Amino acid sequence: MAAAPLPTSPAPVPTPESTPLSQGARIVNTFIAPSKTFTDLRRSASWWAPFLLLIIVSTLFAYGVGTKVGYGKAGENVLQTRPKQWDRIQNMKAEDRDKTMQMAEKQTMIGTYAFPVIDLVILLIVAGVLTATFTFGANAKVSFKVALAIVVYASLPGAVRYLLATLTLFAGASPDAFNVQNPVATNLGILFSSADNPVLYAVGSMIDIFVIWTLVLTAIGFTCVSKVKRGTALAIVFGWYVAFMVLIVGLTSLAS
Repeated sequence: MAAAPLPTSPAPVPTPESTPLSQGARIVNTFIAPSKTFTDLRRSASWWAPFLLLIIVSTLFAYGVGTKVGYGKAGENVLQTRPKQWDRIQNMKAEDRDKTMQMAEKQTMIGTYAFPVIDLVILLIVAGVLTATFTFGANAKVSFKVALAIVVYASLPGAVRYLLATLTLFAGASPDAFNVQNPVATNLGILFSSADNPVLYAVGSMIDIFVIWTLVLTAIGFTCVSKVKRGTALAIVFGWYVAFMVLIVGLTSLAS
């Protein structure tokens, strides 16, 4: 009799890899399914698309400030949030005061239009700090390139914030109440007067819905590209932000 054929094991079914995301899909998923975006960064750490979007929104905001408020008024409003400096300016001779106000107008305009460059420098610093912290503090293998992509994508809520600010400008926001450094009421700063309570205003301004959103996204990003637990990532990201808050509030207190 012929020997019965031995049963063969079924061929292993290959595990399907996640579908690569386009730059547009990454941007959309940052808001609706952030884990998909940040997991895809392990495949490609490209971040030009979200940063380009930030540039566009920032430029629209800068144009809105110049058109609807004017940089002279915007600069004056900023100075009025610094009582000591504003009082010194008011006590100057008329000629010196005019020169100071013209300088404030120019600096406000340049700073607003140059925000993408300033933002990129900040993002590079944040990426470097977080790379070092997660590498040496949490034993996570995250490259600087991936960390930079995480913080750029995580900063997209800021684009929404400045888009809202631009819309309020064109909707008729009062130039007298406009603060180019805190252009939309999404934080606790609205509870305090920047002139009467500069320290409390500084604290409140940093407790912002969009900032918290960004911090949470950043923690999710590092969780998705490493084996760090969500709680640990949140502790690291929020810990650094609290340290930054203390620094800013301290400087504000000294200047007040």
